Amino acid sequence: MSNRRTFLKAGVLGALVLAAGGALYRKVQGPPPLAPYRLDGGARTVLAAIVPAILGPMLPVEAAARAAAVTRTVDGVQGAVGTLTLSTQKEIQDLFGLLWLAPARRLLAGVPAWDEASTEQVAAFLESWRMHRFGMLRGAYAALHDLVLGAWYAQPDTWAAIGYPGPIKELS
Repeated sequence: MSNRRTFLKAGVLGALVLAAGGALYRKVQGPPPLAPYRLDGGARTVLAAIVPAILGPMLPVEAAARAAAVTRTVDGVQGAVGTLTLSTQKEIQDLFGLLWLAPARRLLAGVPAWDEASTEQVAAFLESWRMHRFGMLRGAYAALHDLVLGAWYAQPDTWAAIGYPGPIKELS
């Protein structure tokens, strides 16, 4: 009986901490205007950790080439986000804000600071969201997955790996 009470108290406390963290984030950030979203430093750091977990062996092995490919992909995500509706950009901004906020990151993703997280830890977090019972987290996973892969395959130097010869010359 005591374990059950402890579990319930911990659950309520965790919910309160998460709510307080969200309120604090909104207080610090202020009400976001519905305007085009540019990936800030926090979002770019989150993506720099997520990109290798999603792309895995598709990334170059050599460190400098790998870092350059990750940076190009993060830049590509920015380009893709810029084409979305403002309301969708706002949702993406909220997702990155939540993933950047330390209490929410630890509770929802279970990873240390993004620049300290291993690719395996990030991959485990992504897999848990992919298979989560809550549709909102599955949707967030799908958004991250699609943004990263879309940005990756928008780069012409990645087309050969999937046998895509590029756009038809007469149409370009």
